[in-house]
Amino acid sequence: MAAADVEFRCFVGGLAWATDDRALEEAFSAFGEIVESKIINDRETGRSRGFGFVTFRDEKAMRDAIEGMNGQNLDGRNITVNEAQSRRSGRREGGYGDGGSRYSRGGGASEGNWRS
Repeated sequence: MAAADVEFRCFVGGLAWATDDRALEEAFSAFGEIVESKIINDRETGRSRGFGFVTFRDEKAMRDAIEGMNGQNLDGRNITVNEAQSRRSGRREGGYGDGGSRYSRGGGASEGNWRS
């Protein structure tokens, strides 16, 4: 992978159903420049699946966010934050199906009985 392809992405789980992309970005913006924040929604219902991803410009910001936000309260829920694991083409590496994203939820505690 070329250096330009490296992304510093966090998995954020345990989110409240009401948390949206903007609230996610606002909560994590104190740690550094955010490239993208995205809540994953169910394809059929459009409702949040309770997790999302935050992509930072640099590794330090991502690591600071993981350390600073894991276990913290966001919109009334204690969230799980860890480094997202890149999915290799042709092989699924565990985690939640998230509509074709190249990233899985990474390690950590179970977030409930989700179906792909």
